[in-house]
This record gives sequence, C-alpha cells and structure tokens, in this order.
Amino acid sequence: MGLEDDFLKNDLDDEKTIEYIKNYLPQELKEKFSDDEFYYFLDLIDEYYSESGILDVQPDGDGYIEIDLGKIVDYIIKEAHKDEMGDYDPDEILFIVQGEMEYTESLEDE
Repeated sequence: MGLEDDFLKNDLDDEKTIEYIKNYLPQELKEKFSDDEFYYFLDLIDEYYSESGILDVQPDGDGYIEIDLGKIVDYIIKEAHKDEMGDYDPDEILFIVQGEMEYTESLEDE
C-alpha cells in the first residue's frame, strides 16, 4: 500500500468518523459546524493525542488508559482561538470529543 493509498484510507476514516459524530450530537448541534470544522477538530484531537504523550501511557490492569476529555476540549478551544478559527463553547466541543471517542470504541468492538 502506497502513501497515496494511506491518505485515501485516512480520508475515508475521517468521513466515517464525522458521520458518526454528527449522528451522536444533539439535534441543535447537528448542523452548527461545517465539515471543515469537523476535520479541523479531528486534526486537533489527533494532535493532542500525539503531543500529550497519552499514546505512550501503559494501560491499567483492565487494559484501559485514563483520558481527561476536559484537557482535550481545552486544547481544541485554545488552538482554535490561536489559529483564528473562532471561539467555541466547551460544552459543544465536549460532545464532539465524546463522539469521536465513542466512534473509536465502536471500532474496537468490531
């Protein structure tokens, strides 16, 4: 599989993730964000995971890693403000972060 195939697979994964998140969101938030914003949020979530060291943490005895969703939300809000993407409501961003996590967990159940 070449690099181009990897990018196409990642794009398809992101599309599925965004579709899942949209279905996860409360009705009043479903149309609030553009697809570009969802892609941006997913990029920031990935960036947080890679920069925070969370990917290097050893799971506990039950195989779980404690992830503080509030820290991810804070990171997205801070970066979005810095990148002049806008100022977002932490409660709304939390739904997106939870949706992304639910999607990831649903893949592990398959």
